[in-house]
Amino acid sequence: MAQQSSTKPLGSPFIELQSVDSTNNYALEQVHAGLAQHGAAVFAHEQLAGKGQRGKAWLGEKDTNIILSVVIKPGSLLHGQQFWLSACVSVAVYDFFMNYAGKETKIKWPNDLYWQDRKAGGILIESMIGSQESEAGDKQSVTGNWKWAVAGIGININQTSFPARLQNPVSLKQITGKDFNVIELSRELCGILDKHFQQLIADGFDNIFAQYLNHLYKKNEIVKFKKGNRVFEATIKDVSLTGKLIVHHSIEEEFDFGEVEWVM
Repeated sequence: MAQQSSTKPLGSPFIELQSVDSTNNYALEQVHAGLAQHGAAVFAHEQLAGKGQRGKAWLGEKDTNIILSVVIKPGSLLHGQQFWLSACVSVAVYDFFMNYAGKETKIKWPNDLYWQDRKAGGILIESMIGSQESEAGDKQSVTGNWKWAVAGIGININQTSFPARLQNPVSLKQITGKDFNVIELSRELCGILDKHFQQLIADGFDNIFAQYLNHLYKKNEIVKFKKGNRVFEATIKDVSLTGKLIVHHSIEEEFDFGEVEWVM
């Protein structure tokens, strides 16, 4: 897989917004208007209607966190390989955060950033395939070229007070006791993401997938899950090449993104 999607690095241009409903929405609007550039990064000091996984809101204080969306032209990647990009972004976010927070950093399936048993960040990748959009990880029934992806990344940096309804948040400041420049960190993250994306395009998925599995939260441990009204415990065994979580209890089961929830 030697084809490159673009010679332009991820993070260029770097667009800084004071306030926006959602950086992903802003980036997708650029895509729809024909103004999108591969590599463009949209950073916001304040996000009024941030999006999380499965329609949840992403909440954060103004000027304290990384609120970033990066526009990516997938190049030689196929729409059936959306998990490849999701894992690539997850590994990049892991590497970035681990540099500051240490090896207790983990990737919680499918693509949350965890430190110990607390959530430090999340990723939401929205894609345009032909004329349709999808959230990375969803089953795809459409055929066509994977035209664009927007990788939304939210990471708690300097925030120390969180809404009570958030069960287990943590920030880099709470971990290290230090204050950080969120714009400088966002630019640094873009550089790490670009390195991993270029590796994915040039060398394929094997190395990134191995890193993803190596840093997987609760691997080989018993975890409580919920699927519909069913709550059960199972051991996390693996993740498939298409992004399915593989668990084992009395039987082995596989779950697609969105099919099962963690019970924390």
